[in-house]
Amino acid sequence: MNKLNKKIFGTLFFSIFATVTGVGIVVPLLPVYAHNLGASGIYIGLIFGVFSLSRTLFLPYFGALSDKKGRKPFIVAGLFLYSFISFAFLLADNVQSLIIIRFFHGISSAMMMPVILAYVGDITPTNREGLTMGLFNMSMFLGLSLGPLVGGAIKDSFSLDASFICMGLLAFTGFLLSACLLPPKSSEKIIQSKEKPANWKQLLKNRNIVGLFIFRFSYAACIGIIWGFLPVFASSKFSLSSSLIGVLVMTGVFVSGSLNLPMGYLADRLNKKAMVVTGGFISSCALFSFVLANGFKCLFLSNLLFGLGGGISISALMALAILKGNKTKAMGSVMGMMTMAHSLGMALGSLFAGLMMDTFELRYAFSFGSIIMMCGVALFFILTYKKKIGVSPIIAQEG
Repeated sequence: MNKLNKKIFGTLFFSIFATVTGVGIVVPLLPVYAHNLGASGIYIGLIFGVFSLSRTLFLPYFGALSDKKGRKPFIVAGLFLYSFISFAFLLADNVQSLIIIRFFHGISSAMMMPVILAYVGDITPTNREGLTMGLFNMSMFLGLSLGPLVGGAIKDSFSLDASFICMGLLAFTGFLLSACLLPPKSSEKIIQSKEKPANWKQLLKNRNIVGLFIFRFSYAACIGIIWGFLPVFASSKFSLSSSLIGVLVMTGVFVSGSLNLPMGYLADRLNKKAMVVTGGFISSCALFSFVLANGFKCLFLSNLLFGLGGGISISALMALAILKGNKTKAMGSVMGMMTMAHSLGMALGSLFAGLMMDTFELRYAFSFGSIIMMCGVALFFILTYKKKIGVSPIIAQEG
């Protein structure tokens, strides 16, 4: 069994933790800020959706290119652009400028996120896919859980501009860590390998990969609904402060992040697909419970339940993705698909929820998310259920 390169893993872990914490500081504040500027539900959805849409357009390109050109150049460049664009939020004074900045923010994210995940996949030891990915996912989920709490406190104590500055500085910290500590690309596994990676056409014909994509899309759509509209729902219906809204958004992410490590450990020993289905079902129930909420306590419990579902399913899902990336020799493309599913889900989830807010009532956006999640669970089960005779050992592990 190969060993995990702790230096590379630690650098990627702390780089993405710093960057994601910065994003978490600002993102939950954007809906309320835009709403105060007079933005309708569809415009709030666009502020979140355009980031995901622009990232989706470039994810296939950067993910596949990193399989050929190496990981470090894209990670370093992406983190630098991410930090530079973060400071541009200081210049935004209307909803339209926020949408434009978020568009370019999505492009810089496409340069680094799938490539970082692919790099982690490259160095993951055999039979430790769940544990390694569970540990790495903690960097993102804990960063997102800490960010909203800190962001709410910063806004209440100082200003929204101070939150934007913190986001930019944290992203720049990630850039410095990656530029200085990651080894040169010539030492990377993908550069040293002489095997040709599978192309996108081949990957899209694989039922298991399509199933992973659909589930990731469905779960991300629910995240888009919660991140985009829970702050508005809590503020307009229950008059909660920015700090309490930060606590609400933090809860689900913190619970999910805390469970990534133990659930990743279990995913290496139990049925990964069963864990994905179980977690997805819990998440669907959690989204529906938002409809019945009558105050902070109910919103808190609903988001806690959603975090529980994500914690159970996501580490197992990404462990399956690593196995597929290794088998196809296209880790960058596979992780690009997973990140694309996340981006597309966030975009469409928030956009359709915005339409439902403008057309019906904000509560029904959460019902919509519950239906999406349940459909994603069903399709994942159907696409990954049937096993072919004579599968290789590495495929058998996916069960």
